Amino acid sequence: MLLGCHLSCKNGYLKMAEDAVSIGANTFQFFTRNPRGSYEKELNADDLTAFRAYCHEHGITAFVGYAPYTVNPAAMKMSERDFSQMILSEDLARMEETPGQLYAFHPGHSMGQPEDEAIEKAAYMLNQVMHPSQTTTVVLVNTAGEGSTICSKFEDMASLIAQVKLQDHIGMCFDTSAVWTAGYDIVNDLDGVLDQLDRTVGLDKVREVHLTDSKEGCGSRVDRHVDIGQGTIGFDALARVLTHPKLAGRPFIIEISKSSLPIYETQIAAFKMAAKGQ
Repeated sequence: MLLGCHLSCKNGYLKMAEDAVSIGANTFQFFTRNPRGSYEKELNADDLTAFRAYCHEHGITAFVGYAPYTVNPAAMKMSERDFSQMILSEDLARMEETPGQLYAFHPGHSMGQPEDEAIEKAAYMLNQVMHPSQTTTVVLVNTAGEGSTICSKFEDMASLIAQVKLQDHIGMCFDTSAVWTAGYDIVNDLDGVLDQLDRTVGLDKVREVHLTDSKEGCGSRVDRHVDIGQGTIGFDALARVLTHPKLAGRPFIIEISKSSLPIYETQIAAFKMAAKGQ
């Protein structure tokens, strides 16, 4: 079972891996740069070498880079698309310093366009920035449908993924809070939701899972995270997601309202106990 959380990379890659191990995690996710801007910290070769060795020693085989929220590959304005293409291109190049990993981001906002046109723009950009030589898999995070965000429906996510040329390097991140608030009842009908996902996107395309609890109710289209067990999804339903055989083998990343290593450690331990049936 690959279980971890979102960590800060401000003190380098090695410190990230050490933090993960210290709280019982064997995978993690991190922002590749300032999540609200574009600043990126220069990579340190010695830090990366130590990080790779530490991950090998401690059995960390999978982790996820997360793009900043400012990326919008579906943007109507050319200037916004140019900015997003620059970020995605640079980030994918940096991800090759740690080969074979995942790179996640939201598909974007339509900003008044028809959704199918916004999806076409996002797919076009992905085809511009992805290259056959890359080892990184891009994972698109589903949305709640809040505002003009695209791909809250499985059918729309399937449409976007189908338009990407490098099918071996594209997938989806299944975010539980966004799925729930988009109207998919994972609390009372998880099997049905996963069957629907399989018929549209394909479960083989689900490469990552965000374990997130929601402040808002099913179908609210408002994605607001709260600490696990304090929201409308609840710990038990999220534990069923974690242990569902159709999702086995993916990195499960816990996300809460405000990152805290002690809270993450407690939640990871609780999920491990639940996975053991205790």
